[in-house]
Amino acid sequence: MSRQPKLAVLVSGGGRSLENLVEKIDAGELACRVALVVSSTPKAFALERARRHGIPHAVIDPDRKLGVDEYSRDLFAAIESFECDTAVMAGFLRLVRIPPHWVGRVLNIHPSLLPAFGGKGFYGERVHRAVLERGVQFTGCTVHYVDNEYDHGPILLQRCVRVNEGETPETLAERVFAEEKIALPEALRLHFERRAARS
Repeated sequence: MSRQPKLAVLVSGGGRSLENLVEKIDAGELACRVALVVSSTPKAFALERARRHGIPHAVIDPDRKLGVDEYSRDLFAAIESFECDTAVMAGFLRLVRIPPHWVGRVLNIHPSLLPAFGGKGFYGERVHRAVLERGVQFTGCTVHYVDNEYDHGPILLQRCVRVNEGETPETLAERVFAEEKIALPEALRLHFERRAARS
């Protein structure tokens, strides 16, 4: 790609991953631009982060009246109106249908080593609580390409975290998020390199 890629970041919560991406871009560590932030809810603090950074932002279907197909249509229409090349789901909690021409261009970051502890209802602290209840020794985070199922699709990158003795969901969440901050920019660099090689 001859021009700098434009990124749409899809959010539903606090937007820490959005903040991390902006920091990496500003530091020259990630060669793209966040052109749009889209939230599934007007209550997401990520929208305030977008405002602070002067990033255009939108809330699609704030009253959750649309079905999956209608929501997906409006979501990708908004993304395309800003000429985005790639979309990243960063704590985004709605199911979407990926249009054929967007297959391989939508990434998601999930706080476990998929396929473990993924799927509908597995997000945020729920994931870390389930990890601890199961007694596994390792967890981590996964960046994958999105298909039409929750937390499914080809895996691009994973990072591993050992579960410590006496771990709580809160301490585990913080340690996994530290790896997410590395994994998502890394995965995006890899994605952009692969796309550039094919163009």
